[in-house]
Amino acid sequence: MSTLSARRAKPAAPGGPGKVVTLAARRRRTAVIAWLFASPFVISFGVFGVIPLLSSFAMAFSDLRVTDIKTPFGVNFVGLSNFATVLSDTSFLRALRNTMMFVLLGVPLSLLCSLVLAVMLNSLSRKAATFFRVGYYTPVVTTIVAVAVVWRVMYQNDGLINSLLASVGITGPDWLANPATALPALTIMAVWRSVGSSMIIFLAGLQAIPADVKEAASVDGANALQRFVRITIPMMMPTILLNAILTTTGFMQFFDEPYVMTKGGPLESTTSIALYVFNQFQWGNYSIGAAGAYVLFAIISIFALIQFRFLRQRT
Repeated sequence: MSTLSARRAKPAAPGGPGKVVTLAARRRRTAVIAWLFASPFVISFGVFGVIPLLSSFAMAFSDLRVTDIKTPFGVNFVGLSNFATVLSDTSFLRALRNTMMFVLLGVPLSLLCSLVLAVMLNSLSRKAATFFRVGYYTPVVTTIVAVAVVWRVMYQNDGLINSLLASVGITGPDWLANPATALPALTIMAVWRSVGSSMIIFLAGLQAIPADVKEAASVDGANALQRFVRITIPMMMPTILLNAILTTTGFMQFFDEPYVMTKGGPLESTTSIALYVFNQFQWGNYSIGAAGAYVLFAIISIFALIQFRFLRQRT
């Protein structure tokens, strides 16, 4: 019996269960270290991302106002009445119309201009392309406040734009004070500012197209236009889809330009949904503002889904 017990009490051989325990401990230690490094982001995302998101969602179904800040849990559940109030508000409907016009006019124009610029830069030498790429991308990284102030001066009666029009015998309007021209003026500025980022993405997509594919098409007798329509555009569809979704999402959140340049005027002709939501929060109508924000989120999601389904079929 003692001999048998001694045999059973022998330590585990190398490579046996002892090694398995060591590997498991290492994995646990690695996981703990990884979570320690990720914890600052997880905590900050939870505090500044998840909690405000859940709070705003609950706010949209309550009657919370600025007077209820000290007792946020004492508000009443109102169901979908806030959404009904938003969708029946004439100011919101006007903001919705302005946003749709801004998107439907600005997004195609921005994508077209950025694609043309990308094709032109792709045909230049590396040094020349780098120079122009930096120039076209500069408005993207420039603060919107500085850009808006410059454009507001340019849009004045005696500004640069009307001076150029006067040089050819055209009397320009007061761009930002006229309800008929204020939104198109902001659209032009937004397109000018957004072209750079879309151009960079298009340029990366163009440079990813294999050169031998274009050479084979040239050998088969295809001219430059045919190569662009039948080869470049189809192979660029994933890039076009990405740019379309990003640009549409950015234009739907149309806020900086009207807030800095027109405050939504004249006669609410430049009030966007984002500016409408901001005004509701500023006026203390927190629940209405939260409901408007989720309506905007739903509209952006619908636009993204339509673009994805439409362009995805052509990729």
